[in-house]
Amino acid sequence: MRNFRKMVSYYKLTPIKLGCEVRGINLKIENRKEVIEKIKEDVTKHRLLIFKGQGDITGYRQVQISKWFGDLEVTFYQHERSPHPQVFRVSNDPTEGCTGVGRTGWHIDGTFQPAPYAYSLYYMASVPKEGATVFAPLTEVIEGLSPEKYAEWDRLWMASDRRAGPVHPLIYTHPRSKKKVLCFHLGMTSDFIYDYGNPGERLATPQEFTRILNEIHHEFVKDNGKIQYKHNWEEGDFIISDNCAVAHEASPETQAPPSQVGLRVLHRTTVHNPIPPAKT
Repeated sequence: MRNFRKMVSYYKLTPIKLGCEVRGINLKIENRKEVIEKIKEDVTKHRLLIFKGQGDITGYRQVQISKWFGDLEVTFYQHERSPHPQVFRVSNDPTEGCTGVGRTGWHIDGTFQPAPYAYSLYYMASVPKEGATVFAPLTEVIEGLSPEKYAEWDRLWMASDRRAGPVHPLIYTHPRSKKKVLCFHLGMTSDFIYDYGNPGERLATPQEFTRILNEIHHEFVKDNGKIQYKHNWEEGDFIISDNCAVAHEASPETQAPPSQVGLRVLHRTTVHNPIPPAKT
């Protein structure tokens, strides 16, 4: 008689426009190794996991969950009200958290590092009436390019700082899924370089630079943002994002004052990526 592997369901996944909603798990107490491994597999497979009904997640617990995926990186100013030194606290009230975050254009987190962050984890400690986070899948953006545009983007490398920052290929292969993704930040790119490290290497002209930024932006907003998933936060939502596979941007309402939309407080942690973007 053949042996069949017993399938165990640790939680319920419901596919949405991008990623899955997750129910039937309590992140505040979950520590089983097999469940953690399943979550890591599902993040790679689905790219965005939205855990529903998690209640209050402390800063300490968010850090513990984040460490399932690797060492944390802390590269931004820590607000005095941050619940943990490794938690980046964002708000629409400067007395409650760092303001103006996420509104510099479509991006992935950490492009100024030797490797962009592997994962970003989000918990909305105070949910406003408005103030969505908008996500978009990178592989589908690439697959929707014309052959001519793909050929140009495949030659491009992005630089975060002319003086000392790293240089990353705009299109590269995701280290876990092996799919084509983008390394980019529309608000933190100082230069584009054609054919970096090869004969004929050159900087994009100022006109080319502006055109390329506009064209990247256009790919995320064309067709009335058809490719986007707009996440309207609810109490108890906890999101784990494959940062190298999913771009995001804060919606304009995230900057509205508390008197208009209510207090918004977002806690974010980011996980170190040991594998720099590379052409393969």
